[in-house]
Amino acid sequence: MDGRSAGEVPQPQKLRERAYDRFTRHLLARDIQPGQFLSQRELVELTGLPLGAIRELIPRLEAEGLIRTVPQRGMQVAHVDVDLIRNAFQFRLFLEREATALYTEKASDAEIAALLEAHRIIVRRAEAGPIDAKLISDAEEVDRALHHAIIDHLDNAIISEAYRVNWIKVHLTRNYETRMLAHIVIDVMRDHLAVLDAMVRRDVAGAVAAMTAHISNARNRALGL
Repeated sequence: MDGRSAGEVPQPQKLRERAYDRFTRHLLARDIQPGQFLSQRELVELTGLPLGAIRELIPRLEAEGLIRTVPQRGMQVAHVDVDLIRNAFQFRLFLEREATALYTEKASDAEIAALLEAHRIIVRRAEAGPIDAKLISDAEEVDRALHHAIIDHLDNAIISEAYRVNWIKVHLTRNYETRMLAHIVIDVMRDHLAVLDAMVRRDVAGAVAAMTAHISNARNRALGL
């Protein structure tokens, strides 16, 4: 149940949001592939929502750079190329270095400690093995929680929304080795632990340097460097 009373018709704005959420969920789950062409009818089938909601969804997806309309061919999901990778990771660096500095200064000891313990748990599990699908999923959630906590701590809705869209673009590069593969789980968590250890000491410069190194490592994996 979605909370509506019987017979209640969903509001257009709610339908648009549901269409967007379902589209991005399928995108991140790789049910939709970068560069894939889609028709409006296919989006209706994919989201399970009416054509009107899809037509209102398309301008938002185009504005965010998640799709583009190609004459005579339909809508193309953002294609992963070197420019997308470089631009998305550069955007991350610009935002996250400043956000990391402010988070290191202002976040509570309890917030930092909770993130630190979540990462240590993942490392202990990974070292004990096996690194299975459940552990990888949990590691991805811990990874997401750190980055989003740092950005959302700015309490700036414009930045949080822009970051969220860029996060989707970064994760379009999953086929370029940015996903949490088994052999990089411990390395990624240790990158994060370097950031968090500096935060515990309130070492702003150290935390920013560690975050810069972490994002650069992810970018280099995506570029195959």
